[in-house]
Amino acid sequence: MASPCLSLSLWGLLLLPLLLLCALTLRAAPAPRPGEFWHITDLHLDPSYHISRNHTRVCASSKGKNASNPGLFGDFMCDSPYQLILSALQYIKDSDQQASFMIWTGDSPPHVPVKELSTKIVIDIIGNLTSTIRSFLPDLQVFPALGNHDYWPQDQMPVSANEVYNAAANFWRPWLTDEAVNTLRKGGFYTQIFHPNSSAQPLRIISLNTVLYYSPDNMTLNMTDPANQFEWLENVLETAEQNMEKVYVIGHVPVGYLPYMRNITAMRKHYNERLIEIFRRHSSVIAGQFFGHTHRDSVMVLLDEKGKPINSLFVAPAVTPVKDAWEADTNNPGVRLFQYDPSSYSLLDLWQFYLNLTEANMKNESVWKLEYVMTKDYGMEDLMPESLYEMTNRLSAPHSTLFQKYYYYYFVSYDDPHLFCAKHCKISQLCAIKHLDLSSYIDCIEHEDKLQHGE
Repeated sequence: MASPCLSLSLWGLLLLPLLLLCALTLRAAPAPRPGEFWHITDLHLDPSYHISRNHTRVCASSKGKNASNPGLFGDFMCDSPYQLILSALQYIKDSDQQASFMIWTGDSPPHVPVKELSTKIVIDIIGNLTSTIRSFLPDLQVFPALGNHDYWPQDQMPVSANEVYNAAANFWRPWLTDEAVNTLRKGGFYTQIFHPNSSAQPLRIISLNTVLYYSPDNMTLNMTDPANQFEWLENVLETAEQNMEKVYVIGHVPVGYLPYMRNITAMRKHYNERLIEIFRRHSSVIAGQFFGHTHRDSVMVLLDEKGKPINSLFVAPAVTPVKDAWEADTNNPGVRLFQYDPSSYSLLDLWQFYLNLTEANMKNESVWKLEYVMTKDYGMEDLMPESLYEMTNRLSAPHSTLFQKYYYYYFVSYDDPHLFCAKHCKISQLCAIKHLDLSSYIDCIEHEDKLQHGE
C-alpha cells in the first residue's frame, strides 16, 4: 500500500503546473487602461476676422487697435478666426487619443463692444461652434458650460429661463439627458451621469453656471442664492455621496483668487466663500474641478481648514490668443487632454498641446505640438491633491527654476524673451494656487510680504 505522504507528494507534483499557471495569469493580468478626456475653453470666435492691409480693420475684437502680425490662424490682438478653431478641432480629431468625452467650458462670442452684438448673434455663434464640434467629433460625448460672453449683453446672466438658455439647451440636447436639458433651460446649469463603456462605476458631471457669481453680473446683485444653484449643488453632491459616485465639477469662471491681480476674486467674494465651503464639505466625492475664463494655464489646490490638500483644480488656457493693447504678454492657443483612473476617476496626468501662432502664420500651416506632460515636467507621481500640493511647495523655493517653467507655461509658451515674474508677481501667483478662501489668502499675502521685506 502506498504511503499517505507519497500520495500527497504526487498530488503536489500534479497540482504544481496548475498553480504556476494561475500565478502567471494573475501576474500577467494587465492594469485597466487609463481613461482620457479633452478640455477646450474660450474659443471666442470673431467672425469679422480677415486679412487686411489696414491693420486697424483686421478684426472687431482689436477694438480699432493695430493687429500685430495677422495671418491665416489669427493675431495676438484678435479673437479666434474660424480657421484657428477648425485647426484645433482637426488636431483633436486626428490625434490617436481614445478620449471618453470632452468638457467645453464656455465663451464662444468675441470680445467686442456690446452694441456690436445681439442676442441673435450670440445664439448663432454658440450654435455654429456646437455644430462645428459635432461635425468633427460626431461620436464624442461633450459636456458644455456657459461662459460670461455666452449671453447678451455680456456678463449679465439672468436667474431664470431666457432665450439664450433655451437655445443652448436645444443645441446641446444631443449630448444631454432630458433632466439636464430642463435645468439648463431654467438656470444655465445641469448635472449628468457619464456611463463609460467599461464596467467602471459611472461619473457624475456637474456643470455650474458660475457666471451667476461673476462680479460684473448686475442681474444677481445682492442675491443670496442666484437661481437657487447653491441649494441645487448641495443636493446633487449629497445624492452623489449617498450613491457612492465620483464627481467632476466644470464651470467657466473659476473659484479662488486671480493669480495676476492681488486680492481679487473672479467671482464676488461672498459667493466664492460659499462655494469653497461647499467644496470642502463634499471633497470626498469631488475627483476634479475644471474651469476656463482667465485664458491662462494655472492650477489650484483646495485645502481644508487645517491646511490638508483635498481637491485638485485646473484652469485651462484659451484657444483664443487675444490680448488687450496694454498687455505685454498673452497666450498661444491651447487644448488639453486629461488622463484618469477609470476605477476611481482620480486624475493621473495631463497633456497640454499648443499652437505657436507666430510660426503657424509664417508657414501658413497649423502644427499643434505637445507643450508639456504634467507629471514629467513637474516631477509628480499623479495629479492627486497631495501630489499637486507637494509640487506647489517646490514652486515656492527661492530662485525656483520650476516656478520659471510654470510661469512660462502659464502663457502657453508665448514668445517673449523678457518674460519674468518678479517677487510681487510670484507672491500673487503662489498665494492664489493654495489659498482659495479669504482668510487663508490674506494670511498668505501678509506672510509672504513680510518675508520679502525681511520683517
